[in-house]
Amino acid sequence: MELIPRALTIAGSDSGGGAGIQADLKTFTAFKVFGMSAITSITAQNTVGVFEVFDLPPETVQRQIDVICEDIGVSAAKTGMLSNENIISAVAESIVKNKIEKLVVDPVMRAKSGDPLLKPTAEKALIEKILPLALLITPNIPEAEALSGKRIKSIKDMREVAKYLMDYGPKNVLVKGGHLDEKVAIDILYNGSEFYEFGADKIETKNTHGTGCTYSSAITSMLAWGKDLITSVDVAKRYVTEAIRQSFGIGKGHGPLNHFVRVEGMP
Repeated sequence: MELIPRALTIAGSDSGGGAGIQADLKTFTAFKVFGMSAITSITAQNTVGVFEVFDLPPETVQRQIDVICEDIGVSAAKTGMLSNENIISAVAESIVKNKIEKLVVDPVMRAKSGDPLLKPTAEKALIEKILPLALLITPNIPEAEALSGKRIKSIKDMREVAKYLMDYGPKNVLVKGGHLDEKVAIDILYNGSEFYEFGADKIETKNTHGTGCTYSSAITSMLAWGKDLITSVDVAKRYVTEAIRQSFGIGKGHGPLNHFVRVEGMP
């Protein structure tokens, strides 16, 4: 009997349930993969903001990954909030040790509320130790600007920055264009030789908490099923767009997405 696809999220916990491992596991379930988690940090968080962060010991983070790989196995994995340099080093070591090849890196730097989730001193470690291990990195525009030191004002800029970020070592780069002042949110995928565009109409709502987590988890889920990267991004883009369209008005701030939606192409 063939094993069900198994997806691992290596990320922080969002007590409000809208982002982080909670959003990842909901997305994995929506895509009918078996979800597992290695928690890096615990946050006291809701739709309004992040009120406290407690980073787990790097050894504990690493142990979570190792025991999952030793027993259950990982079809594909993603990283989210990695918080500090020591956690980044521990995660990188485990990814190499356990030969996790289908790795999606969401370079989480700030929460939707604007609260920092990656210490400034850890950015260099993220670039040097995690990005070279990635099959795909999925920065939004502020993250892409922070990683590259370049400003993005257009689709042309997104393409140039995607090429720049490839020099850090990932096999593919997906720059998400939702922050551009355009009616259509266009994401640019670059594989080192060709560009691909994935577009969707922007939806006017404040309920966008966990969008990046959900998007990267949806891509990870499709990869766990053995789908190619272009198909995985295409389905994930349509899924996250519909999840925003049918989002929940929960809480006083940025509400969560609706992870129960279905789009064509989902398993």
